Amino acid sequence: MILTLALAAPTMAIAPRLAWAGHSLPPEFRRQLEHDANAPIFGNPEGNATLIEFFDYNCQFCRAMMPVVDAVLGADSGLRMVMREWPVLGEGSVFAARAALASRKQGRYADFHRVLLSQKPRAERASVLRVARSMGLDTQQLQRDMGGLEIAQHIQKSNALAEAMGLVGTPTFIAGSDSRFGAISSAKLAELVAAARRN
Repeated sequence: MILTLALAAPTMAIAPRLAWAGHSLPPEFRRQLEHDANAPIFGNPEGNATLIEFFDYNCQFCRAMMPVVDAVLGADSGLRMVMREWPVLGEGSVFAARAALASRKQGRYADFHRVLLSQKPRAERASVLRVARSMGLDTQQLQRDMGGLEIAQHIQKSNALAEAMGLVGTPTFIAGSDSRFGAISSAKLAELVAAARRN
């Protein structure tokens, strides 16, 4: 978890720091948050509620939240979850995020994501590649794919969205026009989703 960070300037003109003031997010901003074709999706892609998570593989609270997130997804067949790789805790985090996004080309993002969040060592180049090899990923191809434009764009957009909303760290969960920061219970996370459905 982080408390302050320096981010690139947002790419969108609006800066809606509204979720914390009880207002609705502008429709275009909500579309960018909820329907980015370049963001991995967990759960039901056609679900009737969307939960967004901004996370970092080196964030201990993100690691603690993985089983909580899985429990909420398992209990809610109508939940669509957008994963926003937001590597803010150093170069190892950037490498892990790029590798995870690159693993989509080998059809292993969900598995790779969960193993990276469940490992004890800090996510660094060596530990990330060791995990990839242990899962049977082609690590040479993975490293080539890490340079893809769509990967840089995903991370850039995460930075822009986070800065526009004034996010303070990872994990941050957003549903509707509300958010939660840090480690929370599955009940609290489910309440966030239920409130988004009601509104």
